Amino acid sequence: MLGDIVHLARNLRAGFVLAREGALALVDPSVLPPPARLGLRLARLIERPDAGSGAARLSAALTRLGPSYVKVGQFLATRPDIVGVKAARDLESLQDRMPPFPREEAVRTVEKALGKPLDTLFLDFSGPVAAASIAQVHQARIQTPEGEETVAVKVVRPGVRERFARDLQAMRFAARWAERLGPDAQRLRPQEVVETLARSVAIEMDLRLEAAAVSELAENVREDPDFRVPRPAWDLTARDILTAEWIDAIRLSDIAALEAAGHDRVTLARTLIQSFLKHAIRDGYFHADMHPGNLFVDADGRLVAVDFGIMGRLGMKERRFLAEILLGFIRRDYRRVAEVHFEAGYVPPRHSIEDFAQALRAIGEPIHDRRADEISMAKLLTLLFEVTALFDMATRSELVMLQKTMVVVEGVGRMLDPKLDMWRTAEPVVRDWMERQLGPIGRLEETGRGLRTLAGVIADLPELSLRAERLLEKFERAADQGFPLAAESLEGIGRAEARRARWQAVALWVIALLLAILIIRS
Repeated sequence: MLGDIVHLARNLRAGFVLAREGALALVDPSVLPPPARLGLRLARLIERPDAGSGAARLSAALTRLGPSYVKVGQFLATRPDIVGVKAARDLESLQDRMPPFPREEAVRTVEKALGKPLDTLFLDFSGPVAAASIAQVHQARIQTPEGEETVAVKVVRPGVRERFARDLQAMRFAARWAERLGPDAQRLRPQEVVETLARSVAIEMDLRLEAAAVSELAENVREDPDFRVPRPAWDLTARDILTAEWIDAIRLSDIAALEAAGHDRVTLARTLIQSFLKHAIRDGYFHADMHPGNLFVDADGRLVAVDFGIMGRLGMKERRFLAEILLGFIRRDYRRVAEVHFEAGYVPPRHSIEDFAQALRAIGEPIHDRRADEISMAKLLTLLFEVTALFDMATRSELVMLQKTMVVVEGVGRMLDPKLDMWRTAEPVVRDWMERQLGPIGRLEETGRGLRTLAGVIADLPELSLRAERLLEKFERAADQGFPLAAESLEGIGRAEARRARWQAVALWVIALLLAILIIRS
């Protein structure tokens, strides 16, 4: 009870700050139930007269609330299904910038994390060059066998874990109450959203996991000639510190510098879109925060991504779902797009495939045969959320993150090439992946996965033969310790368990053989 009161007080404070700074003006009252609409109207009475608009209001409110809420704002920028496309677009411009903490505190953190004095680790160590809600970055130099190397050292902000833990408990409390508002709130799964945020923040605050994300993405793109990521220095990385290659390159947002260096903007836009789709569809692991501040172009014309705090992962089912949907929209096969939604179980079977296909046509047709610069991906995304809500499609956080990242990536690509055609640029990547998955190579890979599963089942079979013996031993020990059990009963139980184990083993062998036959025949 006391904990609930504390969480309520924290949420009331957050609501007061949001209302005072004018951030509640972004909430659409038409989507709220009547009591919530009344509450919104009353809350807006305390709004500051000189409050800004859009992102300025949110930025001011979230910055006042502290690092946790700045991170929440960044996270919600990837969830337009929750906050609306307009608010998500405003949140994109929210800069995760916080006042830096002193160099001395960073030095203490580094020395504690690595267990050595700073001057034995680095040749020099600068003051902060960038500060965000969770960590800040310093430039340093290290000695390597090849010579001196400049590196970026990311250091976790002191006390940030405790602050996040308190704020996340209050957010969990608010999410539980939000789900009681009705079916619309339940469809958005606010508790799941908070837990996704909690996992994301936990990963982001353990810089070893961010280094692992860098390493995994680097391994995935090692054969890609036009995209790379900085190399982490594992011996100078710990939970609170991440050391990686310093990126000496041009920001993708600096158009004048790109042109002065002779880079082809149209090629860069195409590379950006296709690289992102390769990561998502081919590898199932993608950078989910690809705004211009996290993208650079090196001297060789390769794209370089940094800041891997927000990553997305897709399973094979989701990747096929995504590829078939993109291909269906590209080819205007709305019936197939609808079928994919039903086959994946995302739309309840009580709805009509034909009706859903018709709704999808309303999304797809307006974007065909129009110039790329006439297509608003934000409007397209808004319509998609409206249509899927009509058909009770449950929110899939990984797909929403992917959709939102696609919008951001497309916006960056459009900045480089105003005539960028997202669909034509995407088609080769999607088509090649689908052909591979449905062709002989894909069949062999799927067969290999099936055989590995079958081998696991067969490996478990001997365990069944031991179950009866283990159970008999338990009964015997119980009997020895005074548990009354007749010898005839014990023998009967043993025989029954043995028969059951034999039949289970026979059934599993039959299933295994049937699986093997099906895999071989496919």
